[in-house]
Amino acid sequence: MSLALRLNAPISVEDFRTLNRCLDDAIASAVTEHERSNRSILAAEAARDDEDLGFLAHEIRNLVGTASVAFEVLRTGNVGVGGSTGGVLQRSLSALRELINKSLAEVRLRQDVRDRTQFDIAEFVAELAPAAALEAGARGLSLHVEAGSAGLHVEADRSILAATVSNLLQNAFKFTRPATTVTLRVNATFDRVLLEIEDECGGLPDGNHDDLFRPFQQGGTDRTGLGLGLAISRWGAEANSGRLSVRNVPDHGCIFTVDLPRLTVIALSGSEP
Repeated sequence: MSLALRLNAPISVEDFRTLNRCLDDAIASAVTEHERSNRSILAAEAARDDEDLGFLAHEIRNLVGTASVAFEVLRTGNVGVGGSTGGVLQRSLSALRELINKSLAEVRLRQDVRDRTQFDIAEFVAELAPAAALEAGARGLSLHVEAGSAGLHVEADRSILAATVSNLLQNAFKFTRPATTVTLRVNATFDRVLLEIEDECGGLPDGNHDDLFRPFQQGGTDRTGLGLGLAISRWGAEANSGRLSVRNVPDHGCIFTVDLPRLTVIALSGSEP
């Protein structure tokens, strides 16, 4: 239009109609693309909300399950409330309360807040072991723990890492063969700390083992779960700057490994005032 005015060129009625038609088409295309983009964003947000809700439900179920097992043992009267079983019940209820508080805070803030601290991995494993051993015993299984040497430190959100390892143990208890042993083992290299959970499921079937970590995937005949445990565990490892992998041991079982950065002596001393 401006070019026509500068050149003093005549503009016919048909030219105006063509221009208007082009403008209408352009506006319609822009609006359509805008709506499509908005739908994609909303779909992504809905998927993220579903994943968050799945994480919350899965963790609540695990903690309530452990607390229920501990309560049933206490109800027999064969053990005292002040013993290790009572401690498992107390820690499960405390973790449940912490999980709910964190979830409420996340709803308010709409962002993921991670409380990273530095801690000794052997002490961390020792804290998880009693609840895991109780769960294994309730299923007729054995738990073998190799906590590693003292002085192996990581920097992570302790509660998220605990959920990650607990989910892997729950998965191992679910799929290992009856009357077998699940092993929780700590290994380390110069710059990495490895948390390994080994079961005796008989080995993994052929195929892409990475599919195991997809949400709502269930690889066995036991359908009591939601198929979220391994997906949550991978998210938990990655949230702590680590990674989660699985290694098949044919005719025996499989080993899930949480691979985390190891804090060096320099990093630890540098964190002190």
